[in-house]
Amino acid sequence: MTAQHNPLQAAALDRAVETAGAWLLALLWILPLAYAVWAAFHAPQYATRFDPLSPLSLENFRKAWNAAPFARYFVNTVILVTIILAAQLVLCTLAAYAFARYAFFGREVMFMLVLLQLMIMPDVLIVQNYRTMAQLRLIDTIVAIGLPYMASAFGIFLLRQTFKTVPRELDEAARVEGANALQVLLKVYVPLAKPVYVAYALVSISYHWNNFLWPLIVTNSVGSRPLTVGLQVFSSSDQGIDWSIISAATLMTSAPLLLAFLIFQRQFVQSFMRAGIR
Repeated sequence: MTAQHNPLQAAALDRAVETAGAWLLALLWILPLAYAVWAAFHAPQYATRFDPLSPLSLENFRKAWNAAPFARYFVNTVILVTIILAAQLVLCTLAAYAFARYAFFGREVMFMLVLLQLMIMPDVLIVQNYRTMAQLRLIDTIVAIGLPYMASAFGIFLLRQTFKTVPRELDEAARVEGANALQVLLKVYVPLAKPVYVAYALVSISYHWNNFLWPLIVTNSVGSRPLTVGLQVFSSSDQGIDWSIISAATLMTSAPLLLAFLIFQRQFVQSFMRAGIR
């Protein structure tokens, strides 16, 4: 009897340890956000002092909004992520379709080069990318921020693997009906890969919304700075640090992503579950 209970007890102990670890990681993740919310909605004197009876205020948001051109930063960021995502979806779709369904000279070598790009961190190419943007006279523009990311090796790889799972019978049936290659791609492959597109779009928007180092280097003015760079410039004031105002500004910049995740949480999880590489 004891021998039968030991595996059950061990499994229960493992589940308890995993649950405790998950709660601990969740707590560590949410603590900075909880502090930012507390400081943003309270006066500076309560920023480091927890008092449940302290009054709530929106003054920090008003001061932060008026202290920096956040409206312009929001517009720049929306334009940036829209341009990058649109270019990635077009280029990655066409490249992935070619790698998945066409046989041409050097296909395997070219695909290996695409996979090799996955192993290279973008930060390694900052100097060369800056030289290229300078030669193209694109420094301090939104296009310069997005251009190095428009051809995504990860997107090509993900969509190529997805397109290879589409039965060739559907492809042949569409061609029998008179569809050309582009029509087959748009009416057969793209609709079947919609969950993968959703998952990739969410990851791309999140990454480029929060990207900091390359936009910091390649931009010099308010007209092209995204939110992350604008927030860093705003928080580097020579007049001292007001954590309440900085927390309010941080929440304003991250609020769209947080709201999008809360609204599309189920679709976000389901997309990644369906987008598994087979």
